Amino acid sequence: MKDSSTKRLVPAVIRAAAILETLRTSSTALTSAAIAESTGLPRTTVHELVHTLLHLSYVVSEPEGSLTYQLGPALLTLGYRYQKGLDLAREGHEVATSIATESGDTVQIATLHGTEVLYVAKVDSASHVRLVSDVGGRLPAHLTAVGKALLSSLTGDDLRARFPEGVRLAALTPNSITERDVLFRDLEKVRQAGVAFEFRESNPDVGCVAAPVRDRAGNVVAALSIAALMTRFGPEETAQRTNLAKQGAAELSHRLGWPGEGSEFTLRSK
Repeated sequence: MKDSSTKRLVPAVIRAAAILETLRTSSTALTSAAIAESTGLPRTTVHELVHTLLHLSYVVSEPEGSLTYQLGPALLTLGYRYQKGLDLAREGHEVATSIATESGDTVQIATLHGTEVLYVAKVDSASHVRLVSDVGGRLPAHLTAVGKALLSSLTGDDLRARFPEGVRLAALTPNSITERDVLFRDLEKVRQAGVAFEFRESNPDVGCVAAPVRDRAGNVVAALSIAALMTRFGPEETAQRTNLAKQGAAELSHRLGWPGEGSEFTLRSK
């Protein structure tokens, strides 16, 4: 647990957590009085906090409309999101390792946060291509292949909200896209091709190809990219990396529960 000695803890949050923990460890629904007795909190405090948690669906009355309570569906959603994050990082690293072994290139997995990508897995190539990204690091999405793959899954309204008209996009190299309209045209090509490219846009010496990763519901939740020096991006090599990126993304999607078209790529670790 992190040291909290220098930071003030919020009492109301601690009390709400105590109520949730009490309900978690109970085999039956509990009344406010029973929760108060178990937590040692005043009944009026428990009543107010339970009412708030009930409103937010972190607690439900069981039976519905009664004065006994148990954990609600909002907690299941949070748990699922947490578990999915663990699955993505763990499974992503394994798939990235295998793709990196097959291609000899650097492989990365990233998710979209606003107008940035967050790297959740990365396996470096044997040639040690130097990238500006690292696990836990962020980059402007429009400068990366993974970012373009992720942005291409958004609706037009969502894209326009994230990139307002007239905004000038950040640049890292002379090849970086800095105009919204240019980016939107590039994203349309990504949608049609199902794969995204980035050549010398975030690094003057490096190119990348990326494909989207889907969850069990078919939503694009991440992207997998293969990065190499531009000197290794001839036509035949580009086609090979494109196929590997698609296969890796399909394999990771399959592992996350996507029932769509599977991958023919066989992990060497199995």
